[in-house]
Amino acid sequence: MPNPTESMENIVDQHHPRGRAGVAAKVDGAIQAAKDSWRGVETKYVDVTIQFIGASLLPVGVVGTTDPFFHATLDHRLSYMHVSLRFRARVLNLKLFEFRSSVQPNTLTPVWNEEWQVKNVPTAAMLSLIIRDKHHKGLIDHYIGKFETTIYPGAKEATIQGPMYKHNRGTFWLKIDSSPSRNDPALIPYSFDGPVHYSCHSSPTVGALTHLRDTRLYSTWKVYIKGVPQIFGDQVQHWCRNYRAAQAIFQGPTSIAVRSWIQAGHRLLYARSVSNVFGVIKSAEDVFALFRGGTHRSSTDGTVSYAHRIKPAVYTYIISADDDSLRFSETGAAFFVDFASKHALHSNCAKTVRYSGEFHPRPVGGWARLSDAMEDEEVEWEIVIDNNSGTYSPDPDLLPKVKEIIGMNFAGFRVVALRHDDPELKASTEACRAYALSKRGVTEHELQPHVTEGEETLMHQASRRWRRAVLPSR
Repeated sequence: MPNPTESMENIVDQHHPRGRAGVAAKVDGAIQAAKDSWRGVETKYVDVTIQFIGASLLPVGVVGTTDPFFHATLDHRLSYMHVSLRFRARVLNLKLFEFRSSVQPNTLTPVWNEEWQVKNVPTAAMLSLIIRDKHHKGLIDHYIGKFETTIYPGAKEATIQGPMYKHNRGTFWLKIDSSPSRNDPALIPYSFDGPVHYSCHSSPTVGALTHLRDTRLYSTWKVYIKGVPQIFGDQVQHWCRNYRAAQAIFQGPTSIAVRSWIQAGHRLLYARSVSNVFGVIKSAEDVFALFRGGTHRSSTDGTVSYAHRIKPAVYTYIISADDDSLRFSETGAAFFVDFASKHALHSNCAKTVRYSGEFHPRPVGGWARLSDAMEDEEVEWEIVIDNNSGTYSPDPDLLPKVKEIIGMNFAGFRVVALRHDDPELKASTEACRAYALSKRGVTEHELQPHVTEGEETLMHQASRRWRRAVLPSR
């Protein structure tokens, strides 16, 4: 593993012949430029690429090991503007806009080499980072420290400041490139521009189980996609007041407890840990990796692995209105048992989402035309996406926008958008499941949420944790 200090020194030498003194001088100049920008009338914007290289000399964690990760923000929030047609004035909308890193296991010198591209950033913007140590059994991660810097381009070496102004808690290394943004007043400031990256999380119930037929049934994915505010604008889908399951979650005297259990389950599902899988989507091969998998065992055919093949499966998804991420899992995921709404579990009981429904991959022409003798790379693929969500009942007229967003982020895949009541959707979904049953060893009960013998459900774990948190110990 490369030393982040050496990596940074190489960058400094490459971009600043005077070394670290040159970096410090440029930072001082950026601070002055930021002050000058605020005194003027016109705000200038740049497109930035931030490379988070790594850190060194981090403190040892309270349990003897350190599993560091960080989250970064620009000006602490996404502050984007849109033009109000009613008032013909610019209205400020505040949303959390941040970059969350992977968790690096058991190291005081983590190397991330992760990238964040953001368009239309004010030249006076400040980049803030908070570094934490992942606490795997507790609800709160341990705080290591933070720092703040300008977005002025160049290599940077930042001192991590600990809590209560404690001494140096380590050094963080990063590099920023920037170029002037297009002078277009219609552009949205702080626009995420990639790379499209994801994290894959395992349900906590999987840890106690052995001899699982398919671990994908215990996985959730969170993909940070681009283009959502540009395409959707301020459009969101409210929870459906006519849907009985949604009523139980969002209204009535018992809804608070129901939401609390679902939100506890969401936190368990989407918690960051060293067991998470992190990746970047740059090509069709990266999308293949997202949909590949499935190992099945039986007494008749032994163990058959399909880890190298795209799995014929239907997924439940939401596009979050909170952070514009795409969140999904297999519709037959085991952890859905006992939850009133799959989509509410993914959205963390948000009252609104950008969109929601189901999707499945298929070869162009349908699963019936696929032969397992052919490699996945020899076949053209597409994603069939719909608005099949009772909880949010999204507007089918917005499906073309969903198609555009998915096509923009899932390289190499065509996108077909169908209404939930379209006969073509039913036929395609049934063909997908039929192929899974006949060719991939999937069983009928795996197509729907189910519980493995001896398994503690996610709902049971979530409700138990919720009771611990709200009820006094006796």
